[in-house]
Amino acid sequence: MNCCNKKEEQKKGLLRGILYGLAPHTFCIAFIVFTILGTTTATALLKPLLLNPYFFYILVTLSFIFATISTAIYLKRNSILSFQGIKRKWKYLSILYGTTISVNLIFFMVIFPALSNLNLNLIQPAATTNNVQLASITLEVSIPCPGHAPLITGELKENNGIKDVKFRFPNLFDIKYDPQETSEEKLTSLEIFNTYKATIVK
Repeated sequence: MNCCNKKEEQKKGLLRGILYGLAPHTFCIAFIVFTILGTTTATALLKPLLLNPYFFYILVTLSFIFATISTAIYLKRNSILSFQGIKRKWKYLSILYGTTISVNLIFFMVIFPALSNLNLNLIQPAATTNNVQLASITLEVSIPCPGHAPLITGELKENNGIKDVKFRFPNLFDIKYDPQETSEEKLTSLEIFNTYKATIVK
């Protein structure tokens, strides 16, 4: 019975860790989905949130606050809300916080970089040019997380001279553009870069 209880605790810790790990990325995920679907109204509503450079950090902090509150409730319910209780339930707590951290890292390192380029390919396929030699630059943009990459690519694609954009983790954007239609100065002076500074690195 004791073994079954431990397995049930571990399962609950894992599920809660996944939930708290997903929580901070909710708005970034929604923005990507709405952008892919072409839902401009919903995207416009979420855009001001993503323009807040501290928004992501606030949400990540909240995810750990929720995990801590959940931990306190769990320990109190079992009448072990103490340092000794923490030591006693260290496996459950390590699963809870470990999963929360792992989910955040997976979104950072894998999912958002992949979705950023998938999103770009769906909404703006690379344009063909007629005997025009394209120029290329790489911008380093001070975005707080890869979930903001679709916001940057969305702003860049509104410039007709841009023919292709590829996002590279953590904050690099490889851009190919028609120098007859736009320039480095025009690209770096986009309004979005008043919030998230862009620097030419190549």
